Amino acid sequence: MPTINKEHKDRLFSFLFGSEANREWTLSLYNGVNGTSYENPEDIHFTTIENAVYMGMKNDVSFVLFYVMNIYEQQSTYNPNMPVRQLMYAGKLYDKYIQMNNLNIYGKRIVRLPLPKLVTFYNGTEGEEDKTLRLSDAFETDGEAMESDIEVRVRMININYGHNTELMKACRPLAEYAWLVDQIRENRKTGLEIGEAVDKAIDDMPMEYAIRMFLIGNRAEVKGMCITEYNEAETMKMFREEGREEGREEGRREGRDEGRQEGRKVGKEEGEEKLGRLVSLLILKGRAGDIEKAATDKAARANLYEEFGIV
Repeated sequence: MPTINKEHKDRLFSFLFGSEANREWTLSLYNGVNGTSYENPEDIHFTTIENAVYMGMKNDVSFVLFYVMNIYEQQSTYNPNMPVRQLMYAGKLYDKYIQMNNLNIYGKRIVRLPLPKLVTFYNGTEGEEDKTLRLSDAFETDGEAMESDIEVRVRMININYGHNTELMKACRPLAEYAWLVDQIRENRKTGLEIGEAVDKAIDDMPMEYAIRMFLIGNRAEVKGMCITEYNEAETMKMFREEGREEGREEGRREGRDEGRQEGRKVGKEEGEEKLGRLVSLLILKGRAGDIEKAATDKAARANLYEEFGIV
């Protein structure tokens, strides 16, 4: 049974596909994504950075398979900044790889590095479809046709139940994971609390599902992960709504007759960004009570902004 890091919670996706005990599922996922047919799970070498945590939870899986360095990330909320995040993550992995293999990057010979493949598995409810996200879309420009010297591409794949059927056929554990997430959401619609919804989804899972016994054997951990993920998603939804309201207020204050529309737009973006930064810091520090205060009390939120130096 895989060990649990008490300093953070894994997301269920990482728990399923980033565990040494489940190498065959990781290999199946790799084959499904890349259209390959590798058969030996022992060829996988996990390189996941243990202290890389997003929103208080570990949502990444990274591994090297032959000449390919794979960085997989699961997101239930669409984030257009995935290219820069994965660029930073990849830099750490390459630094680790160079040191472990005693490579001399200052010599006259080119060092051989594994090929990076960056994938985000999206299963949010915003209706986002498959797409390629590019770092260059974030670069500031002044209208000149200047080409960037750095580009990062992240392939975003929608893994909600009913999407990407060919991938799901190729990777049975991924299809079962998608089914589980869908069932939890459906159970929530009937009025069940999140913990009860998770239990019912596990109990209702078909007997032939490969991940069923793993989930049952780790039910407490799985339940805790799902509850934390659900609470995170609800918190971020609430904060986005608060951010929009703050933005509207700030836009009304700053807008002028000739530029009121732009003022509202800028204010909205700044409000959402401030709230996102605040909730990230509070989750990382385990201050759940302050998250609730910030969401419901504007004075408390202002004090927290001041405490963390968010302006």
